[in-house]
This record gives sequence, structure tokens and C-alpha cells, in this order.
Amino acid sequence: MKPITVLLADDHMIVREGIRILLGAETDLAVVGEAKNGREAVTMAGKLHPNVIVMDIAMPQLNGLEATRQIHEAAPATKVLILSAHSDDGYVEQALASGASGFLVKASSASMVAQAIREVHKGKQFYCPSVSHRLARRKLQAAARDGAPGKKAAALTSREAEVLQLIAEGSTNKAIASELGISIKTVEKHREHLMDKLDIHDTAGLTRHAITAGIIEASVQF
Repeated sequence: MKPITVLLADDHMIVREGIRILLGAETDLAVVGEAKNGREAVTMAGKLHPNVIVMDIAMPQLNGLEATRQIHEAAPATKVLILSAHSDDGYVEQALASGASGFLVKASSASMVAQAIREVHKGKQFYCPSVSHRLARRKLQAAARDGAPGKKAAALTSREAEVLQLIAEGSTNKAIASELGISIKTVEKHREHLMDKLDIHDTAGLTRHAITAGIIEASVQF
């Protein structure tokens, strides 16, 4: 039987090494690659076609949520399992909306990570107990509201989300254009669209929104 192939995506080398060593003890799992940011994860997913990607959320250049969305759209056969230190409801909801098949916190045991990989590979969903309990509670709360309409967040395109992250990380228009392979005028257009959609009209405001939305970590200064 062929092993389940796994790609690790985390910006901390020590985390990747630790997971690789732990999964190395499982005869039915094989780590075939490692990515240090979301953009590398998207590229490597297209080249390696792993069965499962173990994805962190907070990574530079392209966060794990947007990387998950791009991978889910381009290669739906590849399953994404989020493994993050952040497990707020907002992160979990965004992960599921992006196409993730499971969500674990980094405090999870090695056996749970291995079990989760096997389950999502089968096409099932898998959540650690704390996330599973919160999801069940939120479903009950949503049902109790009798479908009362709530405020809907502005939907960003994949490219707009990429530009927003790079803006929030402090990149200039020129640097963003170079990173994404587009013109500076196109970057300026994306910036204008972001401000219009979000009703935010300065870079500091975009940065605050990126932090609130979980696109970047709060350690970014603005």
C-alpha cells in the first residue's frame, strides 16, 4: 500500500522538523516536502501533488488561509489540515470557508495529528476536541437566532487578499508588484478596490483590518 504523502507548511523550521520526525514513526505516512510560507505551499502543492498538506495559518507573504483557498480551488484532491497556535472562532470559520478539511491546535498530540491526516485523506473532516465543541455550540447558537441576518463581511478576491497581506506587512507598491509579477498600476488598483470594499482609507486602517481578520499576526507594527 502506498503511503499517504504529506507536505508541511510552517514558517518555523523547528516546527517542521518536529512534525517530520513525529510522522516519520508512522509507516503509512510520508513527508514529501516542506514550505516556509503560503506561497511556497501553493507552488509545491502544484509540483508534488501531496495527498494532505499540514498548514499553519500565520505565515509571511501569503498566510495559510489564503494558501488553502488557492490550493482548494486549483487541486481539490489535495486535502488541507490546519495546524495552528491560533484557534479563535474567526480563524476556524475562515479555514473552513477556505476549503480546509480539518483544524488542530499545536498542542495536539502526535497521534492526533497522524489520525487527522488519515481521516482527511479519506475525505472526512477532523477537528481537535476544543474546536469541535465550539463548532457544535456555534451551530446551536445560530439555530437559536432563527436566521436573523447579520452583517456580512466584504468578500475579497484571492489577489486582493494577497495584496492586503503584503500591504499590512509593510511592502511598498513596487515591492508588491515584483512579488506578484504584476504592474505597479495594477497594485494601485487593487489598493483602491480594497479601500472601497472595506471602507478603509489609509494603510494603518488596512493593517488593523488584516490583524482583525486574522490575515497577519498582531505583532505587526502600524
